[in-house]
Amino acid sequence: MSNSPHSDLPRFIAVEGPIRVGKTTLADILADRLHTTRLRDVEDNPFLENFYRDKPGAGFQTQLYFLLQRYKQLSALDVSASAHRTIISDYIFEKDKIFAYLNLSDAELRLYDEYYSLLAENIPVPDLVIYLQAKPETLKKRIAKKNVAIEDRISDEYVEEVIRAYEHFFFHYKSSDLLVIETSEIDFVDRSEDLQELLRRLSQPVKGTQYFLPLGSADAD
Repeated sequence: MSNSPHSDLPRFIAVEGPIRVGKTTLADILADRLHTTRLRDVEDNPFLENFYRDKPGAGFQTQLYFLLQRYKQLSALDVSASAHRTIISDYIFEKDKIFAYLNLSDAELRLYDEYYSLLAENIPVPDLVIYLQAKPETLKKRIAKKNVAIEDRISDEYVEEVIRAYEHFFFHYKSSDLLVIETSEIDFVDRSEDLQELLRRLSQPVKGTQYFLPLGSADAD
């Protein structure tokens, strides 16, 4: 028997998107409501503070630490049908490369790419990715509201670079089925109807790239 009553769910669902878009929150909610196994991204990177403080070499150290820790998590997953469970993650492995291309020098990137290519072969691909988007001003407000000490050094320009990098990546993304959600006017925590509509949407197959628009929009799937 599956540990989820939603036996038609994909076996491996990943939630992705830029800084403070709500990945972790939504993944927590979905894992709770759908009774799935929860996989959490690495949070305790010891090099991250130095990266935000622009310390020389910290970008490469930060990316390599994330790469190796994410590899350890994902390569250990059993996403086969015999596992009888659904896993919800708040990241995909390719996320690491999105940030590497933003933060590393050309020489660092060449070395990083060698490590990445070796490790990526052993990583399971999600069956469904939920890509969360938000307007730059929305993300900036959420970063300020979250008030994480090291994040006060994140510039508006960097937030916009991250958004563009994600948009470019997912515009070309074909590895999994993809559900795109623009979250600027959506509240899955405090507006129950938004969450209920998403849960109903996830009870149906997502094929290719599709878009979720709540509140009965005529453009919604």
